[in-house]
Amino acid sequence: MPTEIERIRARFTALRQPLAFFDGPGGTQTPDTVIEAIGDYLRTSNANHGGLFPTARRSDALIDLAHETAGAFLGADADEVAFGQNMTTLNFSLSRAAARQWQAGDEIICTKLDHDANISPWLELAHDKGLVVHLVEVDEACRLDLDHLRSLLSERTRVVAYTWASNAIGVVNPVAEIAELAHSVGALAWVDAVHYAPHGPIDVRAIGADVLLCSPYKFYGPHLGLAYARRELLEGWRAYKVRPADDNPPGHRYETGTLAHELLAGFVAAVDYMQEVGWEFILEREHALGQRFLDGLPSSWTLHGPTTMDGRVATFAITNPNESPAAAAERLGNAGYAVWHGNNYALEIMRRLDLPDGVVRVGILHPNTEAEIDGLLAELAR
Repeated sequence: MPTEIERIRARFTALRQPLAFFDGPGGTQTPDTVIEAIGDYLRTSNANHGGLFPTARRSDALIDLAHETAGAFLGADADEVAFGQNMTTLNFSLSRAAARQWQAGDEIICTKLDHDANISPWLELAHDKGLVVHLVEVDEACRLDLDHLRSLLSERTRVVAYTWASNAIGVVNPVAEIAELAHSVGALAWVDAVHYAPHGPIDVRAIGADVLLCSPYKFYGPHLGLAYARRELLEGWRAYKVRPADDNPPGHRYETGTLAHELLAGFVAAVDYMQEVGWEFILEREHALGQRFLDGLPSSWTLHGPTTMDGRVATFAITNPNESPAAAAERLGNAGYAVWHGNNYALEIMRRLDLPDGVVRVGILHPNTEAEIDGLLAELAR
């Protein structure tokens, strides 16, 4: 009888090639059901929405289902979510809608752990409107300095923008506590959950998020962006949209143009896949695989960030003084191990760690195997 992980891996044609995928933080492989859902939509239902004919009606039903699925996935209502090209595009759009009435001197707090997609939108706003952007420091273990965050809060703070889990280092932030700090001065808690989403369940109400963004292609789906914002915000902001676009549900007014309907079908299939695997299995397996990697990491490599699996996901940033990240990634890739290298768009943490060439990033996900990890560790030791 096949084991559970063998059954899971059998669902991915992509995993049958001679390559061990540790590049998940840049985008996961997709199960065959996601690919089939995309193809089935294009074969049977390809039409724009709102038409009075069968394919358009099927597209309307898919759009409704995708929003219902997204709401359930995030712990929100279906009318509080919006799809877009990617998280970055959605974040630029939503941040500008939120800031229409802000004044010069208003303040935004970001962190040195964040992907630039949750920093540059605020820097560009600051440039346009004369705002002030602060960056929260990290400690020696690359965890956020919450005392420094508290010192930056003021009556002028409009947003605290922060990541749930660092895409570069793997640190998990205390998102609910940070939201409480933001709310204590009337600021919005603006959460980047892109890297966290494949690693743990999301409940926007439980963590107090006002806005949360993620990317389905990081959790076994197609290339899309997904955003949540509280209904009161979506209804209160003036959206950047064309005049005929629907105002209701409120999330739809932030979806510019025609959505990629076939990718919505893939998104629904991806969430179905994750529900079938289950969070209990995902959490336990990734913790065990991550610990296996930590236990076997050769002493010639330096790990940046927490040295245990406590308070982190199984994403690891490592460097070797005798081999550049690019050279190591090329060597590993040639040996059959896909890893990322460089700054991974996390500019501030690389500056904080004085790593101008970045790191080798190893991303472990539940479909990975013990044999793949052991093989990667053996190659790192060469």
